[in-house]
Amino acid sequence: MSDTTEYDVVIVGAGPAGLFAAYGLSDRGLKVLVVDAGKDIDKRHCPMSSVLSCRHCAPCSILCGVGGSGAYSDGTLNLRPDIGGDLSELTGDDAEAWALVDYVDDIYLKYGAPQKVYSATGRDAEMLKRRAASAGARFIDIKQRHIGSDNSTALIANMKNDLVSRGIEFLLDSKVEDIILEDGVCKGILFDSKDLRAEYTLLAPGRVGYEWMNDLVNRHSISYSYSGVDIGVRVEVPSIIMDPVTGINHDPKFHIYTRKYDDFVRTFCTNEHGFVVKEEYEGFVATNGHSMHSRVSENTNFAFLVHVELTHPMENTIKYGRSVAKLATTIGGGKPVVQRLGDLKRGRRSTADRISRNAVVNTLKDVTPGDISMALPHRMVMDIIEGLEVLSMIIPGVDSDSTLLYAPEVKFYSLKIDVDRTMQTNIPALFVAGDGAGLSRDLVNSSATGILAAKGILSHIDKK
Repeated sequence: MSDTTEYDVVIVGAGPAGLFAAYGLSDRGLKVLVVDAGKDIDKRHCPMSSVLSCRHCAPCSILCGVGGSGAYSDGTLNLRPDIGGDLSELTGDDAEAWALVDYVDDIYLKYGAPQKVYSATGRDAEMLKRRAASAGARFIDIKQRHIGSDNSTALIANMKNDLVSRGIEFLLDSKVEDIILEDGVCKGILFDSKDLRAEYTLLAPGRVGYEWMNDLVNRHSISYSYSGVDIGVRVEVPSIIMDPVTGINHDPKFHIYTRKYDDFVRTFCTNEHGFVVKEEYEGFVATNGHSMHSRVSENTNFAFLVHVELTHPMENTIKYGRSVAKLATTIGGGKPVVQRLGDLKRGRRSTADRISRNAVVNTLKDVTPGDISMALPHRMVMDIIEGLEVLSMIIPGVDSDSTLLYAPEVKFYSLKIDVDRTMQTNIPALFVAGDGAGLSRDLVNSSATGILAAKGILSHIDKK
């Protein structure tokens, strides 16, 4: 590749937003390049599966590469425009937002998503809503499709290979340093001290690229607003406790407002018969969950998150979230902290001995038994304890003494980049999409923003 190779469109990030944007551009004969810091989907391997301890790979194969961090997620598609983002806000029309979800779903099906759909209906949905309401919570009924962490990689490979056959180029293992601006217009990207020129540039770096995006925002005065941050724990319980609910809705969403602080707490990313995993970020570690069709555990895990919004003079929720995550990492000696809920309630740390004889066997082994109250702010700890008590009224047994809590679980939503209806920023020819731009928080919404960005770029091309 020469130092001045020119493209019609360059896309930074090969996660759902970037791949779906490439798909939306692939039938117009355009010269399109997708750049990512990670590896191809068939070369993304985490050594933790064999050595059980993190080797601190840079970049992390769990988070970077073709498919993005979603490649190794539970692979749940939430088929609603108002879960994991707000597509109605971006499209300006509710009907268009729902149609966009259906379009994204069709593409996932095309590349191998299972036909089976999970949805609480009839008496089942009514029962969960009644239980939640009686506990002062709310059950969100969502139509879902479960790909599974093990099947996601095959689906992504199918999509990537098809894009290549359609003429889309990929440049991997390449970290983008900056964008190129000339007379206030974006003219491409800079990597390895080389200029790569493009008529249009789309930034879709995913959640792992939130800090890089924030640096660009500050460096080039890209318009934005602050989003909130969700901080909490990954909860692990015996699957038999969750089966009556996950049998109705694969990834049940319960929304709770705590009595003491009136804070918003929610369940997120439930992994039925799944595994808790560790994610490596720059400067800290965090937890997540996987669920597979080919391999199961006796446990089910889910995120339990407290939503945080900050106001003047400290509005930067990203810095706040990072500080909490770094403290938790420090307390854990570079590993996630695990604690029995019973120990947390009694104000004592969990020891290796207590964890080893606990009724719930931890699926993540590379952890430090400890005290989550030393890692998370007191208010969040109280929100988590109270929230789990409420949740146990809906799902009996969730707040058992043997329930395991892993910290930290942090969901950064980056700065929310201001965009117009074409997904263009205040810098001409610079477009954004996905989690890294603060515009989405799940697979479907991230994919949808990629489609919107592709349509937006094509609308500018058609005007010329």
